[in-house]
Amino acid sequence: MACVGLKHCKVALGFAVIFDLFGFTALFMGLFAPLKMKERDFGDLFVYTGAVLVLISLGGWVMWYSGNLEGRPMPKQKDLSGIGNAVDRLARNLSRKIYRPTLRVHKGP
Repeated sequence: MACVGLKHCKVALGFAVIFDLFGFTALFMGLFAPLKMKERDFGDLFVYTGAVLVLISLGGWVMWYSGNLEGRPMPKQKDLSGIGNAVDRLARNLSRKIYRPTLRVHKGP
């Protein structure tokens, strides 16, 4: 059986899953395992590292999800090239009129 739901962006999915596994492992180790060496507690380090890894994996999940989005097929449109060019010219002229810098002469005090 092929992975039908995993069409695109398998690298981003792998990235997200691996970072989730490492992140949750580090997070739970920091919470539940006694991590003391020479009277120093490293539990907080593992908790914060796990949280950062899970946060980074969120980027992988977003990339995977956005890579799997498929839009609707575009319907065939009528040829409106004449109207499109006129609208483009109108927008360009309006933009130039709004943006045109005005010369201001600084008069002394």
